Amino acid sequence: MTVERAWKTVAELLGPRRGVVLSVPAGASVHAALESMAEHDVGVLVVLEGDKPAGIFSERDLARKVELRGRAAKTTTVREVMTPEVLYVTPEHTLDRCLALMRKDRVRHLAVAEGGRVVGVVSARDILVDVVAADEKHIRNLQADRLVMTTNTGAY
Repeated sequence: MTVERAWKTVAELLGPRRGVVLSVPAGASVHAALESMAEHDVGVLVVLEGDKPAGIFSERDLARKVELRGRAAKTTTVREVMTPEVLYVTPEHTLDRCLALMRKDRVRHLAVAEGGRVVGVVSARDILVDVVAADEKHIRNLQADRLVMTTNTGAY
């Protein structure tokens, strides 16, 4: 028996975080970006040129484009090492579609755009935590149903 999962939308996943976008100016140093990432305990920042998204800066960019190339984080700008191709989803996208995009393009973060603005970022971890919580709730409900069925003797 196959049970079809009812996938949440990005809007449902973001909830009150919708509209909160952690960002860094393209001209900032990699060191400043890392400080911001550490302060907020995130692995990615949206890179802005003025108020427009210009790219994404991630821990992967740090490892591959700064550390492996022997660059200094304090003197390298985010613009020099960011990933300029930003993958977007909308708040209406379902989480399964997000996972499919992440798998296809081998990324772990997707920017969420609405009305030409970035309104959030969704990560593979966000989705995984949500899916596991939903599965755990489903299992608890099934266990409670089973307990009722095994203890109900039919006497009313």
